[in-house]
Amino acid sequence: MNYSEKRILVSGGTGSFGNFIVRRLLDLGAKEVRVLSRDEKKQHDMRVFYRGRSNLSFVIGDVRNREPLDEAMSGIDIMFHAAALKQVPACENFPQEAIHTNVTGAQNVVDAALRNKLEAFVMISTDKAVKPVNVMGMTKALQERIVLKGNQSKLNRGTKFACVRYGNVLRSRGSVIPLFRRLLAAGKRLTITDERMTRFLLTLNDAIDLVLYAAEEQQGGEIFVRKAPSARVTDLARLMCEEAGKPFEYDLIGMLPGEKLNEIMLSEEELIRTEDLGDYYKIHPWWSKANFSHLQAEYSSWDSLAEKDVIQRMIDRADEEFKEMELVGGEFTNF
Repeated sequence: MNYSEKRILVSGGTGSFGNFIVRRLLDLGAKEVRVLSRDEKKQHDMRVFYRGRSNLSFVIGDVRNREPLDEAMSGIDIMFHAAALKQVPACENFPQEAIHTNVTGAQNVVDAALRNKLEAFVMISTDKAVKPVNVMGMTKALQERIVLKGNQSKLNRGTKFACVRYGNVLRSRGSVIPLFRRLLAAGKRLTITDERMTRFLLTLNDAIDLVLYAAEEQQGGEIFVRKAPSARVTDLARLMCEEAGKPFEYDLIGMLPGEKLNEIMLSEEELIRTEDLGDYYKIHPWWSKANFSHLQAEYSSWDSLAEKDVIQRMIDRADEEFKEMELVGGEFTNF
């Protein structure tokens, strides 16, 4: 894709993912990158960081409100929808807020994309949307359905809607690596909810590769999944203790509301529609006649456990990526 001819909107563009994809799109020479978010401080941080680049613009707004969305999408070719409430405990405690942002907000941006006749729309989803047991996952599962259904809208004049799905992003805001590092730096013991817990891992640049791949390869209605190693939470904790030169000690605090022991990226129901593309899986839309037989079991984090040296290399790579993204006084200056 020739990004020099494309105007691109990133909702949630001041978050961890948003900052990274904005940088990548600017590096690719995008004609315009437009950031939609509700955080004026982080928008200011980005303006300072990019020193007034003429192809970077900002709109303050919330996907819950329809009014700013037409302004945000005016003249846009491609949208990456990353705005969401994503913290599991927060969504458990305030489910109605998760519905407003993740479900109603998704419908608002799909409607606006149809009105503004975008070329392509890619929504950022999560492994927690598969067989969901928590509010965040449930609302993201609904978000996937709302976005994909946009392809079949009678108002659609050529917009292609797709989703991507991935697991835990190393070093992203709210993830376990920064938490463990903060605890160890403060001289506190690590806390682990359950020793059996496993999670899929990837870096933010891995996630962006997936999103750009989906934007270029989608025909409309697909979910793209990045293949990824997974790790036991105890292995992550051990590596953080070794890094800090501290003994490997932790307190078990019990599983939090909405937590799973293992995450699932592909469900049994989706297997027959899933095509193996090497580094990625493509789940064809439910209305297609796709029929594949090469996957026999759901894709679980328990099945992809990596050795400690592989996990350490991923952590090192994530650290290097974040060094390039430090915003003075902003989200990426610590840990």
